[in-house]
Amino acid sequence: MWMSSMHGKAGNRICRVQGRNMFQEIDFHNIELNPFTTIGEDGGYLITAGTGESWNTMTASWGGMGILWARPVFFCFIRPQRHTHIFMDRENGFTGSFFGPEMAGALAWCGSHSGRDSDKAHETGLEPVVIDAPDGSERVTFAQANLVFSCTKAAAMPFVPANFVLKDTVEGFYPTKDYHTLFIGFIDSVLARHG
Repeated sequence: MWMSSMHGKAGNRICRVQGRNMFQEIDFHNIELNPFTTIGEDGGYLITAGTGESWNTMTASWGGMGILWARPVFFCFIRPQRHTHIFMDRENGFTGSFFGPEMAGALAWCGSHSGRDSDKAHETGLEPVVIDAPDGSERVTFAQANLVFSCTKAAAMPFVPANFVLKDTVEGFYPTKDYHTLFIGFIDSVLARHG
C-alpha cells in the first residue's frame, strides 16, 4: 500500500489491498466534479477517520474543496455529538469518499445510525480498505468508493455563535446549540477506483 504527497504530479501508482488493484492516484487538477451536486445533492459522501483496527464513518452533505494556505484542501463539518468527531479529534488525518448512485442506501444508513451502536460496514456491505498516509499512519476508505480524498488534518475550528453574521439564518440549523466543528485537511492524494 502507498500514499504520496500532493506536491508533485500523480504517478501511475496503484493501491494494492489483499492482492487486488483498488485505486489509482490521480492529479487533483484533473478531477471533473461539480461540488454543489456531488456533495450536496447526490446523497453526500462519507467522512472516515481512524485506523484499520478502530475507525468510524458518517455521511455528510456539507463540505468543499479548494486552495488554502497555498495548498489543495478538503473541508468538512461535524457536530460534536457525532461519533466520528471523536476519531477526527484523535487522528492526524481522514478521508472523504464519494460513491455512485448504487450506494445511496448505504450512505443513507450511515447517516442515520451511529457507529457507537452498530457496525456500519456489516450493516451496509461497505468494504473497509486501509491506505497508508504520508506519515506512515493508516487511513480508511471503502472498496466501493469511486473517488477518495486522503487528507492530513490541518485545522479543527469549532463554530462560535458570536462569529455568525447572518444569525437568523444560521441559528435555525442549531436549535440545540450543537455547533459544527470545521475540519480542514491538506489533500495528500486523490484516489480513483481502478478498473
